[in-house]
Amino acid sequence: MADIALGTGGRSSTQPAAAAHLAHQITTQLAAVERASSRLLDTVAELDELSVRQPSLLPGWSRAHVITHLARNADGFHNLLIWARTGIEHPMYASGDDRDEAISEGALRSQRLLLEDLAASCERFGHAADSLPAAAWTAEIADAVGAPMPAHHMLRLRLLEVWAHLVDLDHDVDFADIPQPDAEQLLEDVVQQFGGRPDVPALSVEVDFGDHQRSWDLRGTTSPPSLVRGEPGPMLGWLLGRTGPDRLDGDFPNLPRWL
Repeated sequence: MADIALGTGGRSSTQPAAAAHLAHQITTQLAAVERASSRLLDTVAELDELSVRQPSLLPGWSRAHVITHLARNADGFHNLLIWARTGIEHPMYASGDDRDEAISEGALRSQRLLLEDLAASCERFGHAADSLPAAAWTAEIADAVGAPMPAHHMLRLRLLEVWAHLVDLDHDVDFADIPQPDAEQLLEDVVQQFGGRPDVPALSVEVDFGDHQRSWDLRGTTSPPSLVRGEPGPMLGWLLGRTGPDRLDGDFPNLPRWL
């Protein structure tokens, strides 16, 4: 994977350092998505025709639904890479109904076709991301609900999608298996997105990463915040509504559904 180099235009002494920092972030996140995708493909390859029909951890979805969703999500982010590259609006999905219909139809495929579809979509996204011109990573695009964001933010979103739904497949992968740097980034993103929602109770989380600790505040209301402590995997699983708080310590408020 080639390193990303972002131009600065030489307009100020602070810009080269900022550009170098962003370039390093992008290179690191590309590698993280690639590793997570490899783990995902290995996991799906271990499933057989019967097991892909079994329920996932997501209500109403089989494992085949989750696999198809991850493939279409990769294609959706590929659409955003086209947008960033060309400057011409290219939404993730034509519509929510089209997205849902594609998942329902794709979930009927055999295990072999599910795996081939997932592998091809991951490869398309990876190739387009690796070859995206450096300047395009700062282009403004929009996520699936139309919220504006810089193009490089899609790497963080894709990483969360892959890891969260890899756990949803319920096949030998737990939130505790997420590498520590990825888990720290995902926690930061989850807390940031949760913190801006009016339905989220006031909450402070303290996470022990072994060699360091971090804390985040979710100020969804004006009430005194609850305090929850624990390790990264259990904390991420609880915030995303995938696991209970039994491996955490503190006073646990009722969290709304993630997404």
